[in-house]
Amino acid sequence: MTKDASSRDASGPPPGLSDEERLAQLGYTQVLARRMSAFANYAVSFTIISVLSGCLTLYLFGMNTGGPAVITWGWVAVGLMTLFVGLSMAEICSAYPTSAGLYFWAHRLAPPRSAAAWAWFTGWFNVLGQVAVTAGIDFGAASFLGAYLNLQFGFRVTPGRTILLFAAILLLHGLLNTFGVRIVALLNSVSVWWHVLGVAVIVGALALVPDHHQPASFVFGEFVNNTGWGSGPYVVLLGLLMAQYTFTGYDASAHMTEETHDAATAGPRGIVRSIWTSWIAGFVLLLGFTFAIQSYDGALASPTGAPPAQILLDALGATAGKLLLLVVIGAQLFCGMASVTANSRMIYAFSRDGALPFSRVWHTVSPRTRTPVAAVWLAAGGALALGLPYLINVTAYAAVTSIAVIGLYIAYVVPTLLRVRKGASFERGPWHLGRWSGVVGVVSVAWVAAITVLFMLPQVSPVTWETFNYAPVAVLAVLAFAGTWWLTSARHWFLHPDPARARSREAARGTPEPADS
Repeated sequence: MTKDASSRDASGPPPGLSDEERLAQLGYTQVLARRMSAFANYAVSFTIISVLSGCLTLYLFGMNTGGPAVITWGWVAVGLMTLFVGLSMAEICSAYPTSAGLYFWAHRLAPPRSAAAWAWFTGWFNVLGQVAVTAGIDFGAASFLGAYLNLQFGFRVTPGRTILLFAAILLLHGLLNTFGVRIVALLNSVSVWWHVLGVAVIVGALALVPDHHQPASFVFGEFVNNTGWGSGPYVVLLGLLMAQYTFTGYDASAHMTEETHDAATAGPRGIVRSIWTSWIAGFVLLLGFTFAIQSYDGALASPTGAPPAQILLDALGATAGKLLLLVVIGAQLFCGMASVTANSRMIYAFSRDGALPFSRVWHTVSPRTRTPVAAVWLAAGGALALGLPYLINVTAYAAVTSIAVIGLYIAYVVPTLLRVRKGASFERGPWHLGRWSGVVGVVSVAWVAAITVLFMLPQVSPVTWETFNYAPVAVLAVLAFAGTWWLTSARHWFLHPDPARARSREAARGTPEPADS
């Protein structure tokens, strides 16, 4: 489906440019250290998708919202639609390989008169989604860590203690991204094999050890509705959240392109490869867990609060179950670490164009590590703030995952919509979809429009303060803030008249250039 640079559309960027020259063409100076390989770029996105994180942390939601049938078939359907979205994004990433990513693409693809506005709101949705994904990943890791501590040491799991574990994990990931930059790069590569081997070991054990397995009719056909809603089709659609939340964060390959060699090819390949490999691995993992359920009601009522942990214990025994639970927790910690990395690069790029409050702070780069340290801590702090409502709202985790899906997928699809509108005048990069661009793009836009509405709807009935899906509130709050700032100020200066001039003005105000390492 992809083509070599030699067969690229004649209107695209000229061949033979180095990564730094292409970045300069796009209006940016190389500042971040370009030390990532194509595999490392893919590894970041694969790690953030993390089937051992997303699939398992929302497995309880899936068990209540549609049950095994929706868990299984929802994964298949959502994975296919996500591949369409990822293919559309990858083509644009190849044309514009910069860590600014989605909002920069929107700026280049939109009509000139409204380009800055498209970029502004795309960037804000991207920031919201990135922060929510980090919150969802590390909150899920805190929940599973609490389950392990409960099993091993009798640790009583409460909302307050879960939040403390959540804060500690965010602190760890902030410190790693501040002081352990080379360690983070190594761990991202290790994470790929951890996930692949972890899925293989867990599924192998669940397939071979238990004496009892659920029949195929249960795994592929059992429908469960514990939401309180009477409409089966509505519950089926709500149940898609488990799969769709897992398939988030692969825009990380785009945000890491300024640190990747051969970025115009490695970035798009990282996006697409991370999706299809996760699609396969996740399907195998979900089948393994669902076939191995010994008692459905027992897993739902698990004192650990994490049904996958109970499934491991019931199927494999206490010792093996706890050991494999540690494998899951390790994968979730890898995932959260990579999410903070990608989130911070988005914050760095967006603030580099002055789009966040106190932008001067957030786009500073450490002279020693050449990484955006302040942006790392903004990513961690924002994620903590999104998780705090769990102290009073039992459905807060599902709401955070909804916010992540809505924020990210709106940001994902806006450049695709603009690219579809642009038609044949789109300047292709070395990786593109050829004549399939338009069809793939239209399917992507339609799918994202549907899930954006769907995941703002109430998930549990009756709707009370304790079960309220606050995703619409968070989305509207960010939209209102960004809209007000745009109308009162940003429309006069954001990416206007062009990024290079904006950076010249920033340089004139004395923003220091980081030293080379």
